[in-house]
Amino acid sequence: MSSDQRFFDFLKERIGLDVTSVGPAIIERAVRQRSTASNALTADEYWHTLLGSHDEQQALIEAVIVPETWFFRYPESFATLAKLAAKRLAEINHMRALRILSLPCSTGEEPYSIAMALLDAGFKPHQFKVEGMDVSPLSGEKARRALYGKNSLRGQDIDFRGRHFTAESDGYRLSGRVLEQVRLQVGNLLDPALLANEPPYDFVFCRNLLIYFDQPTQQQVFEVLKRLTHVDGVLFIGPAEGSLLGRFGMRSIGIPQSFAFSRQSLPEPEPLPAFVPTPLPVRQPVRSVTPPPVRSRPFATVAPLPVTPKASDAATLLANIAALANEGKSAEARAACESYLRSHEPVAQVFYWLGLLSDVAGSALEAQGFYRKALYLEPQHPDALMHLAALLQSQGDTAGARRLQARAARSERAADSERKR
Repeated sequence: MSSDQRFFDFLKERIGLDVTSVGPAIIERAVRQRSTASNALTADEYWHTLLGSHDEQQALIEAVIVPETWFFRYPESFATLAKLAAKRLAEINHMRALRILSLPCSTGEEPYSIAMALLDAGFKPHQFKVEGMDVSPLSGEKARRALYGKNSLRGQDIDFRGRHFTAESDGYRLSGRVLEQVRLQVGNLLDPALLANEPPYDFVFCRNLLIYFDQPTQQQVFEVLKRLTHVDGVLFIGPAEGSLLGRFGMRSIGIPQSFAFSRQSLPEPEPLPAFVPTPLPVRQPVRSVTPPPVRSRPFATVAPLPVTPKASDAATLLANIAALANEGKSAEARAACESYLRSHEPVAQVFYWLGLLSDVAGSALEAQGFYRKALYLEPQHPDALMHLAALLQSQGDTAGARRLQARAARSERAADSERKR
């Protein structure tokens, strides 16, 4: 076993990180940085240092984790939360405070955004409490400090800054009124007993985490999330994780750009037309190509590409599109999609990303067109099926949404059958 593989396996065991989701170069760079910091002369020497020091183990994890977050990222999610929270309070007859969980909460931008959104919507402090949890103690300390720079306050609408922050010489200080609504703690979603003694939460935010896990770890983490979310609650996820939640039996609540899913059982789908196209063979994600692998998402539907100069270039472009989109760099991601289409044959995954970017921007009709192009090229593309179904549901086309959900379910059954062979 190579020294690199040992470190990959360590991070997989400790935080569930799938090396193919971030690329080996990031982990190798972190190992080199920590080796230098700990005065280790060889990989073996650093490996022994790592095994013998809990602090060094945490330091390596911190070096690998690169938080990418800001206040009110995916703003429609917070507007949706405010609407759902009012309804939920009425359902429980105002008998208790709403319980909301944000994990991983990184440096605090998400749980504090939740608190600000509810306070701005007129909720009283006693009506809700927010808990933020992250595997990184260092991130937690930054969150408690509650002093933020301009990178955390990016976006077109930053009116909230004037209501909830005070300018200081080195940044913006969050108000005590918001801080009092949020409790921060350290925790790991890979722990099956996480918050085992706590009652379930009405709303859980877990965004852009599952994408860094392999499929068994995704299943393991989802079981924890399912336990933490009230049976009548809502789980908010990242834009690229919708098809995964659909496969686990949850459904979109039908509000575009909210990326919100519930555990309610799906209605029986309407009968399908007599002619049903045979599902295409399920193609496995690329796991190893040179340069970096295509597989930026453990569950992404990307066809294996031959290792040729042109194919390698396509793989790199696809990985770059996924990275830009998941970092919230919509303009750059769209430009990368257009660049791909100018220089390569069209593929479903590029049109899916264009659809998702349009969806996030509020261009529902444009998004619908791109999703349909993706499905023309790849009729069983799971992400396109689930997102188009959510769009149709939000537009009142329940029958169309059910048909797409049924297609997605058939695709998943075909995939399961294929994997068992």
